This record gives sequence, structure tokens and C-alpha cells, in this order.
Amino acid sequence: MAMVKKALKRYHWQYIMVMFGIACLILFSYAPMLGLQIAFRDFRIGRSMWTSKWVGLSNFKFLQDSEFWRVMKNTITLTMSRLVISFPAPIILALLLNEIRNSTFKQIVQSITYIPHFISWVVIAYMLDSLLSPYSGLVNEIIKSFGGSPVFFMGSPKWFTPLFVIASTWKEVGWGTIVYLAAISGIELEMYEAARLDGAGRWKQMLYITLPCLAPTISLLFILSLPGILNAGIDAVYPLMNSANLEVSTVLDVYVLQNGLERGKYSFSTAVGLVSSVFSLILVWGCNKLSNKILGDGLW
Repeated sequence: MAMVKKALKRYHWQYIMVMFGIACLILFSYAPMLGLQIAFRDFRIGRSMWTSKWVGLSNFKFLQDSEFWRVMKNTITLTMSRLVISFPAPIILALLLNEIRNSTFKQIVQSITYIPHFISWVVIAYMLDSLLSPYSGLVNEIIKSFGGSPVFFMGSPKWFTPLFVIASTWKEVGWGTIVYLAAISGIELEMYEAARLDGAGRWKQMLYITLPCLAPTISLLFILSLPGILNAGIDAVYPLMNSANLEVSTVLDVYVLQNGLERGKYSFSTAVGLVSSVFSLILVWGCNKLSNKILGDGLW
């Protein structure tokens, strides 16, 4: 007890700062979870969620609705496609940047690849619309110069997913390399020196030293990315949507927005969000268990 009092007296300002952070976490992350009860009530604007009529699982009937499962299919298709391309892209870029010996050129490449992260999705949508316009877009001008017919990329359902994945990868690949480059910088140089003495070239050093040392970081980031399988990101999808591609662009985030804010079905939207969160939790738990079993390391 005396040691606790001594620590409190010595580090009281640090504890005050930590308590402020904990208070913010409770206030903005855990207290709002009380609103999950809306999913089990008939909530309307003007009523309190505490006095709204309790309706049990009535708001979860969307699980029997084909429209919901179509939206779920769109979401998983979009996010899995993005995960397959966007997740390994920063790893590959980090490995390539690590092999560059010219520090000036390396910094220039890093800066160029980082910049898109700070560009708004609204701006990116405008850029894509300008480049891919069937009337004056650069891409279609090139197609026409080779004798082809203009393609309405932004309004074609089959092109929506590729465009979204390419734009997402371009936007985030540079920013994602930061963690991997930091992890690479922590690898002991003696390991590379020993490998060079054994006659290992750069390719084998990357294959047998860099990648194995990056495995825990890759595993951790993969687990953290799994909740995104049911979260395509409304800020990314909404600016790219139009009436021609609604068939494939209506994802879970848009579905919740349309039913919640546009149609006033607040209880219904809360129920959809709750089911999505439960699915994400199961994915994270399962992947973490698999990571612990295979690599011996995970989030917990």
C-alpha cells in the first residue's frame, strides 16, 4: 500500500492524464453502447429510447429479407476484393523501398505515395469522373484513338468494384507502408551481415530474414483489418455511387444510412448495425485464435 501511495504521489500528473483518456474512452466509446437497446425497441424521433415500446427481435426480420443478403453480398465482394489487393500492396512497397539505397530517391518515393492518403474521397471521385468520362475523359480518348468505343466506366456495374479497389489501393498504399518500414528498421543488422557472409543475396535476405521478422506485424494488422470486411466505408463508396451502378454499389453502410436517416427506420438501422458488429467480432476472434495457433502470437 505504501508503494502505491508513493507511486501516486510521484506520478500524479501522469495518472491524471491517463484518467482523462480513460474518461474520454468511456464517454465516447462505451456510453453510446447504451443506445443498442434501440434495436429491440420501436424508437421514434421525439421519444426517449428508455420509454419506447419494447418489441424484442421484431427489428431483426431483415435477416429473412433477400434485399439485405444482396446488400451483404455486395459488401463482402467489395471489401474482400479490396483486402486481397490492398493488404499485400503496402508490404510489397515497404520491401521495395527497403531495397533502395539512394536515400533522396527513397524519400521522394515515400512522399509521393503518402500524399494520396490526405486527398478526400470526394476529390478522388471527381478525378475518376474526369479521367473516365465517356465524352472527354483521357482514358476514353485513348480507347477511341485505337479505334475502340467509349466505355461508361463510372456507370457500369462490372467496373465499379475494380475502380473502387484501384482507387482505395492508390489512396492508402503509401500510408500503410509506414508501419512495415518501422518494423523493418527494428530488424537487427547483424542478421543481414551473417546472411551476407553465408552468401545470401538480397532476394534471399528478404525471403528468409525480412519477411519472417515482419510476420507478427502482418498478422496483427490482418486481424485489425478483418472488421472492415463488413465496412466498405461510406465515405469511399457514396461519392462513387450513381443510379447506374446501384445494383452493386449499395453496401451495408449505405443500406443503414438509407433506412436510418432517409426513411427514419432508426430501430431497424440499429439492428442491422448490431448484427454487423457481432459478425465482425466473430471474425476478429476467429482470426486471432488462428493466428495464435499458427504463429504463436495474436492480439490476446
